[in-house]
Amino acid sequence: MPNAKLLSLIALIIVLIAGINTGLYGLFRFDLIGTIIGTGFLQRLFYIIVGVSAGYLIYLKIMKKEPLN
Repeated sequence: MPNAKLLSLIALIIVLIAGINTGLYGLFRFDLIGTIIGTGFLQRLFYIIVGVSAGYLIYLKIMKKEPLN
């Protein structure tokens, strides 16, 4: 299993990218992820990965395992 700090960092970066994408879509109706990787399966896969990453960060917070310490 990868280093826990590295996994936390990757999850945090993915969630931040998704947050920026959501903000851009809300403000300008511009889908950055859709523009970069296209629509369809890859876009859907990215959002699944975002959900898993967010769940992982929530798990760390609930279990009092601070990410990136």
